[in-house]
Amino acid sequence: MVKDAVGAAQRSPEAERILVIDDEDLIRETVALALTDEGYQVVMAESGHRAMDLIFPPPTRGPLRLDLAIVDLMLPGVNGLDICRMMRHHHLDIPILILSARGSELDRVVGLEVGADDYLPKPFGMRELVARCRALLRRSQRSTTTGSSVLTGKDIVLYQDEMRVVVAGQEGALVDLELAQGCL
Repeated sequence: MVKDAVGAAQRSPEAERILVIDDEDLIRETVALALTDEGYQVVMAESGHRAMDLIFPPPTRGPLRLDLAIVDLMLPGVNGLDICRMMRHHHLDIPILILSARGSELDRVVGLEVGADDYLPKPFGMRELVARCRALLRRSQRSTTTGSSVLTGKDIVLYQDEMRVVVAGQEGALVDLELAQGCL
């Protein structure tokens, strides 16, 4: 279910879309309301299976654009850690914020290690949750605008926008292949 904030006609159609996955109705709906009040589009899932269906839709249904996933760990069906693992395994690069009643240091470390970008233990303050979402979305937007033009490998860095490459510490210029073929 996609819920829009009150006054959605005044909001940009490009508003960030956040998936909220939690089996507790009150938490899921309260988080969704707080986020829609901030102008975000919210998609909700009440189980791990429903979340997986939204994240990895069948080919007959196109992919759902998501900008952030808020994931509870203890879900019926597929648990939150498995959702994180699957998202990272399939190279889904959207930020993941774990919300969980499991707040020990080990739980937080495991969540971050399997692919979460942030971890907020329950109970939590709604203002803090919204602030963390904003920060994750801001970082995500920055990395997609600046990080896409630089590719790195073992001994190579490719600066696509600048048409240059550094291989084993040696810098060189790149030549447009079509231009180079015309000169041969």
